Amino acid sequence: MARVVLVEDDIEIRRLVAEALAGQGHDVDSAAAALEGLELAVKGKPDLVVMDLGLPDLDGTELLRMIRAVSEVPIIVITARGADEVVVKTLDSGADDYLVKPFSVAQLEARVRALLRRGSAATSDETIQVGGLRIDPAAREASLAGKDLDLSPKEFDLLRVLAERAGEVVSKRALMAEVWREPYGGAERTVDVHLSWLRNKLGETAQEPRYLRTVHGVGVKLVDPNG
Repeated sequence: MARVVLVEDDIEIRRLVAEALAGQGHDVDSAAAALEGLELAVKGKPDLVVMDLGLPDLDGTELLRMIRAVSEVPIIVITARGADEVVVKTLDSGADDYLVKPFSVAQLEARVRALLRRGSAATSDETIQVGGLRIDPAAREASLAGKDLDLSPKEFDLLRVLAERAGEVVSKRALMAEVWREPYGGAERTVDVHLSWLRNKLGETAQEPRYLRTVHGVGVKLVDPNG
């Protein structure tokens, strides 16, 4: 069970979404306005926020930025605004997922499960194995083909985050938020520099990658080179 804050001004949509999430075993607190939702998101310490953009007191993008200024809670935006520039702006403002109305309850439930799984993985101390790469989050140790890697704290955190999402493209903005705790992205050049150092220690280059694969314009992913 997770604690979910739902911010939606449409009474019927709010009721349907709240009932669906409660039916999945989640504890749902709902609000019809941005400021009320902000209070729930900050004081209630939820595991997930589901929010609309078209709110009566503040635009949802402003609410998103306000939440992101104080919390890294996963956020799913549900809205009728489907234009590409709006989607991009919202994701860049800190949303983790974006769902355009009308949507099926089943699709929302699946996205909620995916984000909660990701959150559980991020807090796990279980050893992660990707090919010959082994990461022990509890001991903060990493090895490649049985040889210990001499990593700085940030290099280790960067490798751990990518390994937890092995096979998934992670944006530089997301890496800045999770590794450097800068929710608005910060200087993405910092990520590039640390990726270069990490590649060197993994015995690869951007031109001849093995574990770290750049997806230009999107982000980077860690893969099993033998997979």
